[in-house]
Amino acid sequence: MSLPFPILTAEEAAELIQNGQTIGFSGFTPAGAAKAVPFALAQKARREHEAGKPFKVGVLTGASTGKSLDGALAEAEAISFRTPYQSNSTLRKQINSGQVKFVDMHLSVLPQIARYGYLGPIHWAVVEACDITPGGGVVLSTSVGASNTYMRLADKIILELNAKHPASLLGMHDIFEPQDPPSRSEIPIFSASDRVGSPICIIDPKKIAGVVFTDLEDESGGFDEPTAVTDQIGQNVADFLVAEMKAGRIPAQFLPLQSGVGNIANAVLAALGKSKEIPAFEMYTEVLQDSVVPLLENGRCTFASTCALTLSPDAMRNVTGNIEFFRNRIIMRPQEISNHPEIVRRLGIISMNTAIEVDLGGNVNSTHVMGKTMMNGIGGSGDFTRNAYLSMFSCPSTAKGGKISAIVPLASHMDHSEHSVQIVVTEQGVADLRGKDPHERAELLINNCAHPEYRQQLRDYLHLATPSHEPLSLSLGLAMHRQFLRHGDMRQIRWEEYR
Repeated sequence: MSLPFPILTAEEAAELIQNGQTIGFSGFTPAGAAKAVPFALAQKARREHEAGKPFKVGVLTGASTGKSLDGALAEAEAISFRTPYQSNSTLRKQINSGQVKFVDMHLSVLPQIARYGYLGPIHWAVVEACDITPGGGVVLSTSVGASNTYMRLADKIILELNAKHPASLLGMHDIFEPQDPPSRSEIPIFSASDRVGSPICIIDPKKIAGVVFTDLEDESGGFDEPTAVTDQIGQNVADFLVAEMKAGRIPAQFLPLQSGVGNIANAVLAALGKSKEIPAFEMYTEVLQDSVVPLLENGRCTFASTCALTLSPDAMRNVTGNIEFFRNRIIMRPQEISNHPEIVRRLGIISMNTAIEVDLGGNVNSTHVMGKTMMNGIGGSGDFTRNAYLSMFSCPSTAKGGKISAIVPLASHMDHSEHSVQIVVTEQGVADLRGKDPHERAELLINNCAHPEYRQQLRDYLHLATPSHEPLSLSLGLAMHRQFLRHGDMRQIRWEEYR
């Protein structure tokens, strides 16, 4: 390919980036993440550190990334600041130790916050593409994330042209960036399949500092095999939605679905796909996983709007090998659009996300273990939960072999308040919290969602809590967490120890 831009090795590109600069990387999950340049940048950081020189950069992405980006840079201790979401174990440790500054934020607002300048100047955009035109037209690869915004805002751009993703992905993206106030107008998306933007990103070709040729698969890992618990959660969700249809609270043609990432999300989608009582559905979501591909192929899912194709290499080859089929059924959007509250509310989306713990008031913690140890981040769950037609959270009723209850008196950290959470699902059952007062919510969560081993001690807590509108005891609210920290098990608590 002949291009009017400098052709660089990944190492040459990394040499252009200086200590203290901020980089906007492509990637929303490992899908479409820059790979070669961040890996080379990590090697540069190691060399600088060995020479006694400081070298750290600020890292902005769409969401989490892969081992060659978050993983390599974290292991080289080359990250000073990170936002908005991550899932790398090394980086997680550095965040929780205070070594890396981390700002957790709703994914839909990240591009806007970058435009408003709250994150400071963006010196570089390092973005993976599957095709480039001489005039500065960029066909992104397997995600959009915030790449379009980063390329527009950055001083300079480095493009990774990845041969692993064919140029035939052209037409699967819909690039649209809202104007900022006071010039902002409505986003004219009225169904999951509507297009409002361009199939390519148009950038100033003078900003392109170089192109790096790569041939690297996305570093998307597989998921665990379904278990009896995840299968039952999935079935409980499907049964509940069928009952909602029969009650007339979900229309007969159904509503678009949003699903989070992970094993439980896969199990829920599998159950919905198998249900003969749920009609073929659309998805308006932020991530498509392997489980969606067969649903599209067999017609159970008729169209999927997403921000990223978070697929295993085999599933991705299936998509690219049948590109004409999937191009008519999948569209990739910027996260600012895939997660936009206006569209979520307009389309009447059913949102399905996962929780770490749920308290008896219906508040959900989806980010912190024992209230202070960050896991990954809030991601896009809040974007959908607050604005969904029906908001659902699911999780196993226990963790650590039963030593931790997911249903607790008081959430040790709160990401989604009782005002946004409508339905809670565990393998034990479903708690429909709509229209219920605090005492009714607590009883439903204990009776329908808590593990039997924990139900009585949760009822004991309710008895001890101060009689008021909220059944809350300030002294006992976190007692089960304290019990786990002291004894390694939340069970068999003696409430009098914590008064």
